[in-house]
Amino acid sequence: MDASDRLTALLTQRRLTAVRDQLDSLLDEASRAQLNLREALLLLAEREVARRDSRRIQMGLKLARFPCVRPLANFDFEAQPSIDPAQVRDLATARWVGHAQALLLLGPPGVGKTHLAMALGREVVERGYTVLFTSAAALMAGLTKAHSDAHLEDKLMQLAKPKRLIIDELGYLPLEPAAAHLFFQLVSRRYERASVLITSNRPVGEWGQVFGDAVAATAILDRLLHHSQVITIRGDSYRLREKRRSGRLQKDAAPTPISSTQ
Repeated sequence: MDASDRLTALLTQRRLTAVRDQLDSLLDEASRAQLNLREALLLLAEREVARRDSRRIQMGLKLARFPCVRPLANFDFEAQPSIDPAQVRDLATARWVGHAQALLLLGPPGVGKTHLAMALGREVVERGYTVLFTSAAALMAGLTKAHSDAHLEDKLMQLAKPKRLIIDELGYLPLEPAAAHLFFQLVSRRYERASVLITSNRPVGEWGQVFGDAVAATAILDRLLHHSQVITIRGDSYRLREKRRSGRLQKDAAPTPISSTQ
């Protein structure tokens, strides 16, 4: 086995796959830049770390189960002046995730809550934390089924693992009668251990109606709000705004003329 084959085998054994796969091009790059040995080694190490970070992020995004990609850079802060961009940028550092804090994004439909939740979730993944995204309806259906199948403890353990759990659209659909107690168990399991991000079209004062149980809703909010930030987004729906700009909203809303004969 010559030196090239031995090097390839060693790189494979140590799982330095980025260096192995790009070795010739990296050595050419180092030669063109007239790098010394230390600088060349630094170049190889940086490319290996970059490959591993990229793969880690891609795997984290896959495990997070985001319905689509929503980068924070694409969020239109000018369209939602009620949001403080500095506060959002601070949240993007993911410090609050490390402190197991909750984040509530409240506001009417279409103002960007889900976009912001997914964008902040992506930032968390890039910083090395695990994330799971789920709709409130899917979450409660899963908890209800696990409870009926006598597997609730297993389900709660599974949902307690991600460092951030994103629960989207709480309050949009009616919940089952037992939902409040199941949701309380989930919040209690994650309380002061891992962070929760919830988007909702209902202010917290109406969560008693959302869960159909004012006492349970109070207990849920007591834990969520203890270590939390709440962002209330005001304004029009993005989709309705675009329809108004294009004139489609007036056209759609206009009554259809009724022809008559005399």
